Amino acid sequence: MKNNPFFENWDTPFESIPFHLFKKEHYVPAIDKGLENARKNLNVLKENKEIPTFDNTIMLLETGEENLGVITSVFFNLLSAESDDEFKQMANEISPKLAALSSEIFLDDVIFQKVKHVYENQDGLNAEQKRLVEVYYKRFIRNGALLDPEKKKKLEKIDQEMSVLSPNYSRNVLNSTNSFIHFVDTIEELDGMPETAKQAAKELAKHRGNPDKWAFNLQAPSIIPVMSYAKNRELRKTISLASGKRAFNDEFDNQEIVKKIVALKQERAELLGYKTHADYTLQERMAESVETVNKFLNDIYEVSYPKAKEEVEELKALAKRIDGIDDFMGWDSSYYSEILKKEKYDFNEEELKPYFKMENCIDGIFKVAGKLYGLRFVQNNDIPVYHKDVTVYEVRENEDDFVGLLYLDLFPRETKRDGAWMTSYRTQGLFKGKIVRPFISIVANLTPSTSDTPSLLNLREVETLFHEFGHALHGLLSDCTYPSLASPSVYWDFVELPSQIMENWVKEEETLKLFAYHYKTGELIPKELVDKVRRAEKFNKATFNIRQLNFGMLDMAWYSQDNRDVENVKEFEDKAIEKLRLLPKVETSCISTSLSHIFAGGYSAGYYSYKWAEVLDADAFEKFLEDGIFNQETAKSFRENILSRGNTEHPMDLYVRFRGRKPDASASLKRDGLI
Repeated sequence: MKNNPFFENWDTPFESIPFHLFKKEHYVPAIDKGLENARKNLNVLKENKEIPTFDNTIMLLETGEENLGVITSVFFNLLSAESDDEFKQMANEISPKLAALSSEIFLDDVIFQKVKHVYENQDGLNAEQKRLVEVYYKRFIRNGALLDPEKKKKLEKIDQEMSVLSPNYSRNVLNSTNSFIHFVDTIEELDGMPETAKQAAKELAKHRGNPDKWAFNLQAPSIIPVMSYAKNRELRKTISLASGKRAFNDEFDNQEIVKKIVALKQERAELLGYKTHADYTLQERMAESVETVNKFLNDIYEVSYPKAKEEVEELKALAKRIDGIDDFMGWDSSYYSEILKKEKYDFNEEELKPYFKMENCIDGIFKVAGKLYGLRFVQNNDIPVYHKDVTVYEVRENEDDFVGLLYLDLFPRETKRDGAWMTSYRTQGLFKGKIVRPFISIVANLTPSTSDTPSLLNLREVETLFHEFGHALHGLLSDCTYPSLASPSVYWDFVELPSQIMENWVKEEETLKLFAYHYKTGELIPKELVDKVRRAEKFNKATFNIRQLNFGMLDMAWYSQDNRDVENVKEFEDKAIEKLRLLPKVETSCISTSLSHIFAGGYSAGYYSYKWAEVLDADAFEKFLEDGIFNQETAKSFRENILSRGNTEHPMDLYVRFRGRKPDASASLKRDGLI
């Protein structure tokens, strides 16, 4: 294809992605050409008259869309990280085309019969090949291969509709988020807030054309200092209400999309022979059933809710005592939590920020990976990036062994969706006939620097960095043959183990000594401050658990029953989480219209996996605590049995091989001090 960089040889280090060559007009033609090539490969597979084998069937499916996969990975990653309205609109054209190809593959009986033959004749295949055959066979069945022609057409129509709804949902959340800006006229209205937050608000106002004011948006670095430290209750209320009503009853309203997504997933599940979408999803999860998930979440609820009520009552009493507040609301919770934490532990999280300069935190993460896995990270400024904020590192081990590339894109901007995530531009495994190393990216929205102060992170942001870096290690240290099985393509309720376990290192003294130095004085974080952090570790943990259960139980409520008759999204949501309520509900707030994880991501009927993985990570980290948090043998076992193996075996088998037993189901509640 002439004049399209997607079809040229890339003269870049490690054949990395040449972002500087791509223009908007390249994407749709490139994807059309990629689809054409994929269909040619499918025809080769279908027309082959030889007996179906692993090589002439499964491998053609595994490698037949390689070029298309590169193009789509670039497009959809930039759709989340660096896109404007025109770019987002392209998703509505591209997504249905990709859905159509998927339907052509998985609903084609000729292809399925070939896959089925290989599945039933696996003699001579090694363990990883057998696993890949099983994955493809199940994938065909779970995508409608056994349906009659009429039902196949229905399924194809559903998948087409879904391919447009999810990007539209995401676009609405981002547009709604970006549409809000709140200006404050006087510095007195920001009383109690950290100076760095005030500086950031001043610079945002200047950027928005009001240099004499202070401005706040709905990005986390703007919201969190207000909710945690602003004495101005009206300001907290304004920001809280705006955040709660994103994509709800505004010009970017997502309510109809929510109802359509829920209805289509239910219809799809029934077509495939399942009672609900949750039943369909959980068949390929460690939890396996709706009953298991509901019991798991309810067990956490039974322990956490009574204690969370006590925690909230303590906050209410504090607010009444010091400010005479009788109507304690959601916008008061974080503020009075900080005051109570200061009273109980003589600890204010702002004390930590001078020791958490962003560059030092990155260096600390790299040192942890070095001590655990022998990795080195070397910045390479010659590798193309898609935005000036992005930095790239070569990841190496031993002397010169190339592990992969790591891209870091850490600061908010209006072209990036909110939150933090890990993604990949190239998965480890077979690519163009050879085993290649991965290109992994961490994308986040951390506190940026100001004209006066470098980027200083709060504790939660440091934990977020370690969390996403855990995902990145999972991808970087994958050691599989086939990309479909490579890390982190594992069960959703296992995928959070590598990320959440990394958060445990953050508060360990041995770890903090690696990077937590004052950005001005160079002084190591004082031991007494670390001790305060450790003493406050279990503060309001029950309330945090209930917050997570709000998302997990709401997710299961939407997807574990037939909700096609739901008319009012807000009413359904309120009923679903009523028993979790700790504070008065806010009629203008709605979680469902901006919970992208379950309506535009891969966590539908799977949000519980964050809590599920907490059990795994708490139990697994106990092994590191027993042996030493940088014990080489333990780290080697975790790498070989968890990080490197991807989906080559059932995750419970891998976990047992690392831990020597199944996980202790109460591990996370014990760690939180709740039992």
